[in-house]
Amino acid sequence: MFDTFKNRLEITGTLRTITALRISAGRSTEPIGSDLPVIKDALGRPLIPGASFKGALRSRLESFLRGILGSDRKLVANPAIEEEWSITSQEMKKLKDENTTDNALTDAIIEHTDLVSRLFGSPWIASKFQVRDLTVSSENWFGQYQERDGVAIDRDTETAADGKLYDYQVVPAGTPFEFKAVVENAEEWELGLLMIGLHQFETEQIALGGGRSRGLGVVKLEVNQMQWFDTEDDPNRLLTYLQNLVKGEMTTYQCSLERQDALKQDWTDALITHLRQKVNSLSKTQAI
Repeated sequence: MFDTFKNRLEITGTLRTITALRISAGRSTEPIGSDLPVIKDALGRPLIPGASFKGALRSRLESFLRGILGSDRKLVANPAIEEEWSITSQEMKKLKDENTTDNALTDAIIEHTDLVSRLFGSPWIASKFQVRDLTVSSENWFGQYQERDGVAIDRDTETAADGKLYDYQVVPAGTPFEFKAVVENAEEWELGLLMIGLHQFETEQIALGGGRSRGLGVVKLEVNQMQWFDTEDDPNRLLTYLQNLVKGEMTTYQCSLERQDALKQDWTDALITHLRQKVNSLSKTQAI
């Protein structure tokens, strides 16, 4: 079954470190330098893997949905434990046996997939949401890494344990990372879920990397531009979009601040309506 292109949302902005950031590259084997360096790109500049950003965002949204819908894995799954997936391997085999056509199997998978996985993907369906690795532009980076000391504490003496002194590397506060994300073929409520999650980054509610208990990893997202296109099931609109895409004339699809706010509100309203329906459905089921 081939996907049909319906819509595309492209978001660009800046993710700025409010406090020092540490995303580890693992313990160093170099004879000199930091014991625990941060992950870097090929040019030696700090890097935030897109998977790190996406994972933190997904985890926060799952926690919200568990507070609303409970721990039913069919609604809010745990991607780290197969027994808590919305569709386990054994259940997938059963779905394949019961749905012999590609269309029927696809519909069945979507029907049984938890809400977050509909947007972020699962072992059975592709993610609609893509985040590029976040890099620092050359004009904003001068190799200004910071080295900090760490030590393991002996729980009996409450002093530094012998041989447990180490140092670790951090990216300093105020470092700007370039952010770009793309969502394709998302439902309105799925876009609302994404807006809720990104708002957490915009308001410094999600920390990244290690050392968060020490105050590291606080970041702030600043969305600079949103580019939105919806076919509205009109083939002529899509033809015009493809023509403009090839010409590089995409300013038509860039959203003003007022348009951004209106879209965010519409998508968030669609999410709230969708979740209220789920809550009401759960209440009826539990009452039986």
